[in-house]
Amino acid sequence: MSTQLAEPGSDLRTPARGVARRERPVTAAGLLTKAILLGLVVAIAIWAAMPLIDAGAWVGLAVLVVGTVGLCYLYLTPRHIPAKYLVPGTLFLLAFQVFPVLYTASTAFTNFGDGHRGSKEDAIVAIQTSSVTQVPGSTEYALSVATTGDPATGPLVFLVTDPTTGVVSAGDTEGLRTLSAADVTVAPGGKVTAADGYTLLNFGQVNARSQEVTDFAVPTSGGAIRSSGLSRAYEGKALRAYDAGCDCVRDTVTGKTWTADADLGAFVAADGERLIQGWQVNVGLNNFARLITDSTISGPFLSTLVWNLVFAIGSTGGTFVLGLLCALALHSPRVRGRNIYRVLLILPYAMPAFAMLLIWRDMFNTDFGLINNLFGLDVDWFGQEWSARLAVIGVQLWLGYPYMFLVATGALQAIPAELTEASSIDGASPWQSFRRVTLPLLLVALSPLLISSFAYNFNNFNAIHLTSEGGPFPADNSSVGATDLLITYTYRLAFGAAGAQYGFAAAVSVFIFALVAIISAVSFRRTRQQEEVYT
Repeated sequence: MSTQLAEPGSDLRTPARGVARRERPVTAAGLLTKAILLGLVVAIAIWAAMPLIDAGAWVGLAVLVVGTVGLCYLYLTPRHIPAKYLVPGTLFLLAFQVFPVLYTASTAFTNFGDGHRGSKEDAIVAIQTSSVTQVPGSTEYALSVATTGDPATGPLVFLVTDPTTGVVSAGDTEGLRTLSAADVTVAPGGKVTAADGYTLLNFGQVNARSQEVTDFAVPTSGGAIRSSGLSRAYEGKALRAYDAGCDCVRDTVTGKTWTADADLGAFVAADGERLIQGWQVNVGLNNFARLITDSTISGPFLSTLVWNLVFAIGSTGGTFVLGLLCALALHSPRVRGRNIYRVLLILPYAMPAFAMLLIWRDMFNTDFGLINNLFGLDVDWFGQEWSARLAVIGVQLWLGYPYMFLVATGALQAIPAELTEASSIDGASPWQSFRRVTLPLLLVALSPLLISSFAYNFNNFNAIHLTSEGGPFPADNSSVGATDLLITYTYRLAFGAAGAQYGFAAAVSVFIFALVAIISAVSFRRTRQQEEVYT
């Protein structure tokens, strides 16, 4: 029997020369799984390519093609083993973290919002179609309302029949297109009863979307087609028309003119009147400047920021202290029934937070709430500033302490008992032993969790929206309440009744992101310094 010796200086962990490295056998199941997953990737890429081609987004299409080809090459070749594991996580990180952050940041530099959602061409079409009115001699059509999607939410389509020629056309926001006679069924009177590729809405479905049908307009060369009831339509004349020569919109009846303002993304008249239909433009740092220069925003914003910090620190610190006290109380082996107590203490954590917040809101109700009835009080908890703030922090303590109790219990069990015993032998009291030994070791283990809890509570939308809804609100400002966090204030800006301001809301979101990032970075740095001291 011969023995092959390794050459001097060679790595004994690697095969010697002349010895073939054994490759892992490729199974049929593995090949089938790879083929299915790669086929799914290619199918998704083809599906995503269609809207990119329709929109003419050639850069995005190129990125999609290169990425898909790269993935296929990576997983069809036996090389680049580390990349096979890193690429999926990197792609998900880019898709769900980096891209949303970059998109939000880019939106913060625009006027994107109600009245400024599309391009200038879209705004011109909207202005002209919204000014359409029926005039003597307007053509009238038999109307059938249809959709290409879900009857309740899909995009509307008008199926109209020309009363003179009998030609059936389908109209949407892009205009009219003629349908083949073989693809439609027309009842006596011209009403379309069936059309290939379209779902006709019945009377109940049309009635449920009556406001959408009323507002819907199909642009034409001379104006637009609008509904007149639920079964008739007319081609009206646009009273406001765009003049490319002056880059303005002119009212054909009054002669009033609105000139395009590229900085505002709107048509503005000489007297300052602005048409509500505008377009999206880059406004630079204007949204960020509003936070400082607009007195109606800067004052409430700063007070909201201060309360936001108090809420986040109070919620995080309060839940940590309460959870740690419970963990310390049940850490002693002399306590009987510790497991039962632990189960009872984590019950709030096991309940759905959404439901618990709604229950707590009812418990603080002034008239029939449990809190007032149980203690014989008559406090309007969510009607006064400080009582509302105490209420939302109290709810957070009840919901959050079980988590801190669990992590503190685990951290206490990981601390060697010999350390506390040694401190006792050295003459330290229980309080000194806890302050000098147990607490520093706990903070080393729990500091990252406290930082993440602070970041979560800083943006804890549900805790405010489902309990106090941000109130109470001052009489002179209904946009910012006493318990509003920056995140709920941003939500109200983006979806408030006064109109959505997505660009400004994105600017506030960027500020929140930067603030939380700075606080987290400083806290993590101090945590590392603490770890160096106690390790």
